[in-house]
Amino acid sequence: MGWLQAVVLGLVQGLTEFLPISSSAHLRLVSAGLGWPDPGAAFTAVSQLGTETAVLIYFRSDIASIVRAWTVSLYDPQRRKDPQARLGWYVIAGTIPIAVLGLALQDAIETAFRDLRLIGTTLIVFGLVLAIADRLARNTKAISELTLPHALGYGFAQALALIPGVSRSGGTISAGLALGYRREAAARYSFLLAIPAVLASGLLELTKIGDGGASPAWGPTILATVIAFVVGYSVIAWFLRYISAHSFVPFVVYRVALGAVVVGLVSFGILAPDAGANS
Repeated sequence: MGWLQAVVLGLVQGLTEFLPISSSAHLRLVSAGLGWPDPGAAFTAVSQLGTETAVLIYFRSDIASIVRAWTVSLYDPQRRKDPQARLGWYVIAGTIPIAVLGLALQDAIETAFRDLRLIGTTLIVFGLVLAIADRLARNTKAISELTLPHALGYGFAQALALIPGVSRSGGTISAGLALGYRREAAARYSFLLAIPAVLASGLLELTKIGDGGASPAWGPTILATVIAFVVGYSVIAWFLRYISAHSFVPFVVYRVALGAVVVGLVSFGILAPDAGANS
């Protein structure tokens, strides 16, 4: 991976991680479209450490409050009724599905799931899922009303994002809307829920950086991660303001259009399903 590729992919990661349009799909598609090698699942996971650091800083007060309440609840049963303590437990419970499936499907994540036909299809299908969820959403519940079954529902929706094109934020926000949560509440919990999974995945994949062969080098990967952090922080602030007063229709239109273009390019042989894939 060269420095120019690192700059471009860092910008793409930062711009798309928190929007319901799938950052992993965009990293794969931009590389394939520009004739670059597939950056791979390891680069994607590590660059997400940059955007996840932006989440940690942006929501630092919320996170600190949750961690304090959860820690106290470990030895004080009465504090387990505290909404912040319960939120800590729910984030842990909601992380279980993606942890289990991520380990079970690791080989597919790095190979079959990166097929451009699958990515184009998931962009379209889960874009329509987001449209339906947004259209039927009651937009009434706050995060404080979260329950364990709903937390697990969010968790299984997040696990679907192991497939590029689904979108971690898109899947979990769709689940939140379907369960009656307000747009901003669904997005906030989506960001919080992603923290353990993204940090664990990124730290695990760090061992594959600079390993020679098709593995990305340390320098470009660090640059891309820093760029993703800076851009991602701005996107969080903008996105939360935007969805408090607007629907997800523009994101749905974009997803469906992009997915249709990808499927069309592959169908007509302009792009190979494994274009840019590392050998």
